[in-house]
Amino acid sequence: MVLVTGGAGFIGSHIVDALREGGHDVRVLDLADGDDVRDPDVVERALDGVDAVCHQAAMVGLGVDLEDITDYVGHNDVGTAVLLRAISRGTAVRRVVLASSMVVYGEGRYRCAEHGVVAPGPRAVEDLDAGRYEPPCPRCGRPLAPEAVGEDAPVDPRNVYAATKLHQEHLAWSFARETGIPVTALRYHNVYGPRMPRDTPYAGVAAIFASALAAGRAPQVLEDGGQLRDFVHVRDVARANVLALTTERPYGGALNVCSGRRRSIADMAWALHAAAGDGAPAPEIVGGYRLGDVRHVFADPARATEVLEFTAREDFVAGMGEMAGAMT
Repeated sequence: MVLVTGGAGFIGSHIVDALREGGHDVRVLDLADGDDVRDPDVVERALDGVDAVCHQAAMVGLGVDLEDITDYVGHNDVGTAVLLRAISRGTAVRRVVLASSMVVYGEGRYRCAEHGVVAPGPRAVEDLDAGRYEPPCPRCGRPLAPEAVGEDAPVDPRNVYAATKLHQEHLAWSFARETGIPVTALRYHNVYGPRMPRDTPYAGVAAIFASALAAGRAPQVLEDGGQLRDFVHVRDVARANVLALTTERPYGGALNVCSGRRRSIADMAWALHAAAGDGAPAPEIVGGYRLGDVRHVFADPARATEVLEFTAREDFVAGMGEMAGAMT
């Protein structure tokens, strides 16, 4: 029996579908059903007879402002702590899969022509206000070349959500050392696909753009649209979870879950526009920025391919078309 927390949500519901299609027994614990992962009694009952846990329940997105900080910590960190404590109290659970995120990296990997791989700090507000969006080399100030980030890269969360996702990983590693139960932390990159939440500031950029198009509005692309990301379809993410839950030897550690292809935010906006059909308003590059955003972060998929035999399959253009259709 697999317990999927957050199993009624965007990603969790696809994981539940994939597990059931594979013949696995599944139990769902989700706040939408009145079951809070922060409630010890609820969690204890949910774990009865369970031998694997897929922990997806979380508050996601960049948030609105620091008024959200206690909600993020409560849902993500406290909820994870309650779950791990309950598992440690003599349950039958023998592996845990944790939904982590690429946001733990902060900025991705960068190379300076003179100084090699460097880690730029947060972008200066005065640079962002002036439309200078690329982070410079912290040593010489010259332009940098972005590269794919691997799991061994330093972590550097840049907003509250990112900080809570990294803390979830830290709690998981402590739990694994104390109990001997392996935890696989899947660092999702930009997930898109059907069932994405819409019309909420906590949604991902793909959902925000798709919601705008569905309402007849032009997607508003911040900065210059050149921000690089890795967009991965939710069905690929679900399949990675199933592999992590069922592989013969559980993997203890973090894995990127990504497509292995880098694309700009503008690329994604235009792909959605094309999928929306004739008459859809074209994306607009509006400048501006969100202070907690990073410039470039895209992934190296090699480790997940090696240890899980996971490779993304879904076609980007077809996936954007499917999502655009689901949002109308």
